[in-house]
Parts: sequence; structure tokens; C-alpha cells
Amino acid sequence: MNEINPKPEYWVLSLSGGKDSTALGLEWLARHKTDPVTYPLHEVVYCDTWMEFPAMMEHINQLEKIFMDAGIKFTRVQNPKSFDWFMFEYQPKRHNPELQDKKGQSWPGPQARWCTAELKTRIINRYLAHLREEYTVIQLIGLAADEEYRLEREHNQNPEHRHPLAEWGWTEADCLKYCYSHGFDWGGLYEIFHRVSCWCCPLQSLEELRNLRKHFPDLWAKLLDMEHRTWRTFRADYSVDQLEIRFAFEDERLAAGLPINRTREFMTELRKRLAEAEPQK
Repeated sequence: MNEINPKPEYWVLSLSGGKDSTALGLEWLARHKTDPVTYPLHEVVYCDTWMEFPAMMEHINQLEKIFMDAGIKFTRVQNPKSFDWFMFEYQPKRHNPELQDKKGQSWPGPQARWCTAELKTRIINRYLAHLREEYTVIQLIGLAADEEYRLEREHNQNPEHRHPLAEWGWTEADCLKYCYSHGFDWGGLYEIFHRVSCWCCPLQSLEELRNLRKHFPDLWAKLLDMEHRTWRTFRADYSVDQLEIRFAFEDERLAAGLPINRTREFMTELRKRLAEAEPQK
């Protein structure tokens, strides 16, 4: 850095739209209005991954208006190539010769989270790199006080990040309560899901996928269609078709007053149903 003419600081709120970044953004903005020197804020950056819940997009629209009405620049960034393009069309160089003819990245997974890299991290970093040509960028990150592991990693890797929620002692529960008290409820998404991320994420728990099927049948139908258009199984333990069989089986048992816990009887009958649905070779 040029010590004679240092780059001016430029404070950016990284907004995911979830409860933590929303609580941080609203509270920081309130403090900024009364004390802009202590709580500077120049821009809010939101990255659209193409696969957000409709209620999340409505939430982002609300926040955009609030920040813009306060005179804060609000920027949406997005990879011009969609999630569908990466999943079904993109053909990267593959090290495994058995996958050479496969089309698309297919489903992301724990060892290949291409969605985060291609649709979020690289897009945000590219935009911030442009800002850093002119400014010293300080990022406000919505990590709550009870996310100790993530905070420790952040402190070690990203010294330009600030974590006000942790400094204020706000937990994830505090953030959700704060948002609810300010009239933000995401159309009830946090009553259904523990975390609100992309609706098609294979890393969701079985309970969250069960709730997706129950509360969002239109999105569940899209998930089934996506499964039929790609070559990798949705999860290591279940395809979407198999999950449909399992959840329908659970519905039958619940209607009959039978338990759906992992008893030997339940799992034996489930395996039987899954086997019956397998195509005959």
C-alpha cells in the first residue's frame, strides 16, 4: 500500500439474506444512521445463486429498498451462467476417464461443492477485487457468536473481515428473534428449515428434504425432474426417486398410526420397496 496516499476504506456488508446477515445489516444500518463514523457503510453486496426460495427473493427485495432508501448502494451480483448450465451443460476437463463423456457437473456434493465456488465465491471475489483497485475494502460478515469454528477460521484467513455479531454477543437465535421483531419472516421458511440455503441442495438433512416435499411440492417436482436429467445420484444414500419412495412410505405409516423411526421392521420394508422400484436388468 502507498503510505503517502493510502486507499480510502470502503465498508461493504456481505448479505446472504439469511437471518444472521439480515440482523447484522438492519442493526448496523440503524447505528450507521446515528453514528456513521463509528459504523461506516458504503455498499451492500448480495450474490444470487439462481436457486433461492421465492420467499428469499421477496426478502431480498425488501432489504434492497430499505438500504437504497437510506442512501446505501445495493449491488446484486450473479454468474451469467446458471446453476442449470453448470449442472447439465458444462463439460470441464475430467481426471477420471470414465467421466469423460458425461455432460455437466451433475449434483454437487461434500467433496465437489462446485455450486458454492462457481455461483457464489468466485463471483463475489471478482466484484470485490474490482473495488480493491480503488479502495481498502472492509467486509462486514454475519457470523453469529455461537459459530465458534467458523469465526476461528475467519480470523485466521480473512483479517479484513469484521464480525460485529460476535462482538455484540448475538447468537443465531438472537438474530432470528431480532428479524422477527422487525417484521421479517421469510414467508415462514425458518419455521420449516434450520438453515435456508438453495432449495435443491443435496447436503440438506433428510428432515429438511422431507419438509421440502411437504411444503413445496412444486420445487420437489423440479428436483425429481433434475434427477432424471443428470448422471450422478442426488446423495450417496438416496436418489431423489428413492427419497420419494421413502417419504411416501412414511406418509402411509403415519396415516396408519405406525412409527417411522429406524426400527428393523421399518428398514426391512423400506428396502423391499426400494428394491421393487429398481428397474429390471
